[in-house]
Amino acid sequence: MDQAAPDRVAALDLIRGVAVLGILAINIAGFAGPAITALSPGAILPATPADEAAFAFAFLFFEGKMRALFSLLFGASMMLFIESAEAQGRDGDILQFRRLCWLMVFGQLHYLLFWWGDILFSYAACGIVALLLRRMAVGGMITLALAIFTGTHMWAAFTGWPAVVAEEAVRLGAASAGQARAHADMLAPAFRFANTELARYGADFGTIALAKLRERPFWLFEMTAQNLGETLPLMLIGMALYRTGFFAGRWPAHAIRAAAIGAGTLGLGATLAVLAWMWPRHFPIIAMGQAMLSFLAFPHLLMAFAYAALLVIAAPRLCASPPGRWLAAAGAMALSNYIAASAVMTAIFYGWGLGLFGTVGAAGQWAFVLAGWALMLTASAAWLARYRYGPLEWLWRSLTMGHILSNRR
Repeated sequence: MDQAAPDRVAALDLIRGVAVLGILAINIAGFAGPAITALSPGAILPATPADEAAFAFAFLFFEGKMRALFSLLFGASMMLFIESAEAQGRDGDILQFRRLCWLMVFGQLHYLLFWWGDILFSYAACGIVALLLRRMAVGGMITLALAIFTGTHMWAAFTGWPAVVAEEAVRLGAASAGQARAHADMLAPAFRFANTELARYGADFGTIALAKLRERPFWLFEMTAQNLGETLPLMLIGMALYRTGFFAGRWPAHAIRAAAIGAGTLGLGATLAVLAWMWPRHFPIIAMGQAMLSFLAFPHLLMAFAYAALLVIAAPRLCASPPGRWLAAAGAMALSNYIAASAVMTAIFYGWGLGLFGTVGAAGQWAFVLAGWALMLTASAAWLARYRYGPLEWLWRSLTMGHILSNRR
């Protein structure tokens, strides 16, 4: 998420800017809560047609794609950081390891102080494993990544399919007693936890933080274990793409265009097919969970790759325009923007702030997303006009290097 200013790859900042904005479009459901509403807009509040349309738009263009894009970029950024350090005569592996350890600390604080959905800890933990594999040949790295990615998601799809069948049978009134019982057993804990969330996040700041520390102190380790089969292989693919010169635009132009069109068409087509099945059924919770976590894993990856390819193509011209510079600034301050978004959104939705948790539907959430995007773009550009790094990027780099760095331009 942060690199030394002289050693930046313009396309990486641009893509990262798109990703950090897109992450907010998905995380907003978790901020506005409860978490189950990220699976279905009508899980808690009655969903209007506008809510379902807003949810469908986010599902089609952002869900899973931004997380995949961010993971690819994290792997690429790890390689860039190591190369930059080694070019200065430093041990890139040691510095990267220290950098990842500090990111784990940021993730723990982010979880305890602001939001349960932190990804920093998982990224740091997976990054340490990726660091050990970074010297693999590009072909071997991609093969290993795809094997882990495929195996993980195929197993999840296989084991989750009976629950989807049972859910559909219950909807049609054709469920067996066993299916009905299994379906109820799956949904009951989710709704009990939603009620817990409604009570918990209506409380004050200290009560929320202590509840997380007392009830789920190892939640980030659980998330890391759950996400390892997705996050690690995507980081490895990002590393491999960086080493081939993809992000620097060194692929032949026709190859990048073909990648963007082919991957985008396949990924979007598969996502549209799933959406066409889910929407008329008003986004059934279990089927949506399986789609997001397993069935659509490859479409998510394909669309993330297509987004990256399109932005690599557009980077030379786009980075010279005001919108491109704003996006690149937001990407250069991705860590600061990610955590600031959590601070602002929890202040809006949690009890220690405006207390809107569980009261805003999917359509209404877009007002907060657009406001967050505007704030990220304008504040990032204004900050980087005066400083070399974002505030948290500066702190992170200073901790990694072991001394306070100059930040003023």
